[in-house]
Amino acid sequence: MLLQGQHPAQITVNGKSYNWPTRPVVVILIDGGDPAYVNNGLALGLLPNFKKIMTQGFASVALGAMPSFTNPNNISVITGVPPSVHGISGNYFLNPATGKEMMMNEPEFVRAESILARFSQHGAKVVAITAKDKLAKMLADKLRGGITFSTEKSGHCTKAVNGIDDCLAYVGRPLPDPYSADLSLFALEAGIRILEREKPDLMYLSLSDYIQHKHAPGSKEATDYYVALDAALGRLAALGATIALTGDHGMNDKSNADGSPNVIFLQDLLDGQLGAGKANVILPISDPYVKHHGALGSYATVFLKRPSDAAAAQAMISKQPGVELVLSREAAAKTFDLPADRIGDLVVVSDRGTVLGRNKATLDLSGLAGARLRSHGGLEDRNVYLMFSRPLNDKYSAVALSRQLRNFDVFDFVLNGLR
Repeated sequence: MLLQGQHPAQITVNGKSYNWPTRPVVVILIDGGDPAYVNNGLALGLLPNFKKIMTQGFASVALGAMPSFTNPNNISVITGVPPSVHGISGNYFLNPATGKEMMMNEPEFVRAESILARFSQHGAKVVAITAKDKLAKMLADKLRGGITFSTEKSGHCTKAVNGIDDCLAYVGRPLPDPYSADLSLFALEAGIRILEREKPDLMYLSLSDYIQHKHAPGSKEATDYYVALDAALGRLAALGATIALTGDHGMNDKSNADGSPNVIFLQDLLDGQLGAGKANVILPISDPYVKHHGALGSYATVFLKRPSDAAAAQAMISKQPGVELVLSREAAAKTFDLPADRIGDLVVVSDRGTVLGRNKATLDLSGLAGARLRSHGGLEDRNVYLMFSRPLNDKYSAVALSRQLRNFDVFDFVLNGLR
């Protein structure tokens, strides 16, 4: 039996054992963290702390989970398992229990345990901060004590609910605009202040991809943002933290030469072939952040009223320029490690430069304000970095050489695999 103040040497979560951290561990998820942004900053000599991590620790390109959207990947990271196990199949879905379309941001939809929550339940001091409020409930679910909040709602934090009072004063920054780099930089600054004052065991900081949606690698805005991220890494390292970095998905330009979005309107195509009301296209990228992407990504699911229409619909969609893959429910669940009951009869994936929409007549792109569409969701948008500020031990060095690394390896490696 453990005495007060003691803790187990290992915690088992979803069938995997994790060592108790011997020093503060900070896991940072760079939303939209395509490797090209870091590579550009390194080439310009502007990211000394990224460079130090990559040369003195460990760095490799890893793959995110499919679909390459925020919610499935954040939940994969904090559970250490793919969507087929944790059940989060998108930011948005058609709920089979109710038949209604809805956001997939409630803890009740998660079918696996959180690494963060399990450690907190055994006495670890845990911090979970997200830039985007859509993740807040799922990150905080079953967390015992600790500090958890979203940057978006940081002006409303209370000790009773979030583990912290007067968050804006604590962090020393004003409430940021959701459509700004400051949304992420506030989360990082909060993590630094909390690490200084509260000495947590385990911290998870999940950022926003607003900058990556709006600005390509090499742009001033993107470069300035990554320089700010780099500075935050240096401050975290100076406080003695072991730092782990990954991303939820990459980011690619999805526009035509004239700057207009390169869109395949699936609902229009299916209505034309099958008749109105015979198919329902769901865009799992959908979320409240319309200025980011206009609900256009490179992954969609299709629900059919008549199962007999599946073969004809699949054949028709497959012929569309820009479509990379069309799979049946069963094939998609197996190929992409997805929960079969939470995806459509068909799953459609477009290529690197193409997005999938519903109806051309109802598409509202005013939120993009004329900018080129940069988005994600498909197979070509999964590349992210997996980095650690310390080198791998011999066992995990062998693991890294033996298989494709995934972003949801991050807690396993940072807690079990470093020297």
